[in-house]
Order: sequence, then C-alpha cells, then structure tokens
Amino acid sequence: MIMSYKIVVVGTSLGGLSALKVFLSSLPKGFPLAIVIVQHLGKQTDNDLGTLLQQSSALPIEEPEDKDPIIQGHVYIAPPDYHLLVEYGSFSLSIDEPVNFARPSIDVLFESAAESYREKAIGVILTGANSDGSRGVAAIKTHGGLVIVQDPVTAEAPAMPESASKATQIDRILPLSEISPFIVKNL
Repeated sequence: MIMSYKIVVVGTSLGGLSALKVFLSSLPKGFPLAIVIVQHLGKQTDNDLGTLLQQSSALPIEEPEDKDPIIQGHVYIAPPDYHLLVEYGSFSLSIDEPVNFARPSIDVLFESAAESYREKAIGVILTGANSDGSRGVAAIKTHGGLVIVQDPVTAEAPAMPESASKATQIDRILPLSEISPFIVKNL
C-alpha cells in the first residue's frame, strides 16, 4: 500500500504537544522522510516547541526559514504567526490572512504538500478542537497521497480528527500510539 513517499505533513491543535511527543518518539533515527508540522500556537508564543519536542525525538527538529531546503530525516515546525508551505524541495513562509482563524494553518500546509508532492505525500491529523486540516486531507487524497487520522477516541480534542474523517476517504484511523509505527513499517 505504501509507495515511495517523500514527505509527512502533520497537523494538530489542542492537545498537540503531548500527541507530538508520542508521534515523534516512535520514529527511529535515520527515518527517511521529512516531517513538517503545524501546531496551532498563539501569535505571542515563545517558540520553545522545537526544544520541548527534541527531547522526544531521535530526529533533528528545526523551524524553517523562507526558501530553506527540505532535508529528509529532519522534523520542521511552522514558526508562530506564519503559514508554512512546501514547494518540491524547499519551504515558503507567508503572512497571508489566517485560515480557519489560524496562522499557521494546517490546510495551507497540506494543500501545498498535495500540490508539490502529489502521491508522495502522507498527511496526518492529530488531536485538535476545530476543523483546520479537513480541506488539506481532501487535497492530499485528490492527488493520490496517503491520509492517516488519529482515532478520535484517543484524542484529547476529537473535533479535528472527526472533521478530517468526514472530509474525505481516510486510509487509516489509528490510535495515536500506532500512527508512527504504521508509517515506519510500511515504508
């Protein structure tokens, strides 16, 4: 079922810090794909997120700048108050208006991944209290990518996974602890 994927895009909101720690802790050193994360944060947030998550990750975590190259085996976190987009091989930052009241927006990241990486993109929606990411998962499916959603029963805030599940045909709905192992096993 899994083909030669190039990128994993992850979206989360309420409860995301705990969920991301679980997700990242199951990825081995040498994981071959780039992982790009949007975690909803307030505009004034000090971005310690990367530092907090690095303790749970064998992979290097960084906050990309505009036009930075995407490096396989690295984890990237959207900077506060910027939309993070991926082009094939590099990042783009935007200060366009918030989408679903969020900047960074999960939909913006996922839609850019769908356009740039098409069937080579994996989209993952974790816990969250709104519908951001629903349009994005639909775009990834439309372009032939893989979509995995956290089982709402295991989510601190089930609204985001539930909304994503209604937006398109989901490939896998898994408990949080099974998402990373599933990706690793099927590469």
